[in-house]
Amino acid sequence: MSEMGAFIRLGLMHITDLQGMDHILFLFALAAIYRPRDWRDALWVVTAFTVGHSITLALAVTGAIRLPTPLIEFLIPITIVATCIENIVVRERERAPWGGNYRPVFAGVFGLVHGAGFANYLRDLFTDHIALPLLGFNIGIELGQVVVLTAAAALLLAADWVIARLRVSSAWPSALRIRVMTVSLLVMAVAARWAVERNPW
Repeated sequence: MSEMGAFIRLGLMHITDLQGMDHILFLFALAAIYRPRDWRDALWVVTAFTVGHSITLALAVTGAIRLPTPLIEFLIPITIVATCIENIVVRERERAPWGGNYRPVFAGVFGLVHGAGFANYLRDLFTDHIALPLLGFNIGIELGQVVVLTAAAALLLAADWVIARLRVSSAWPSALRIRVMTVSLLVMAVAARWAVERNPW
């Protein structure tokens, strides 16, 4: 396997195995509010997250910035909790500030934090050059995100189908709202525990 291929595989595995569970949960939290017809909005959000973590990844692995690992490991679950809270609090996105169009900025800022987490993992693997490993690892991360988001979309659609058939009254919240609340509360509980366990103070 070429060096590029090795780093692509490394990035892909970093996202899709248990080592990347915090990033997987963040992607699930981001995806929780979207339906198939919202794919353009979801694409903007995921792209912003990608841009954010790519910027920090490049800056950190080149030595332009150096961030303490304990702080980053604490902030990553905080970004997950914040995303879940936003999912729960904002019920009508059309009436949210800027019509809910702030979410790509939100995801991009949080992507900066996640990029630092990737960088701290990757920096130790560098030898005498960084361009090829950085590019390959980033491609692998993006491929991993596609895998995770595809799985998330399938699971969320299945959840919608089940919820729609279990609703016993039209007075209940919509299937989408029940799904958003359920996913967000479950993910938030896990992330909050991680934040407590990783508290650097």
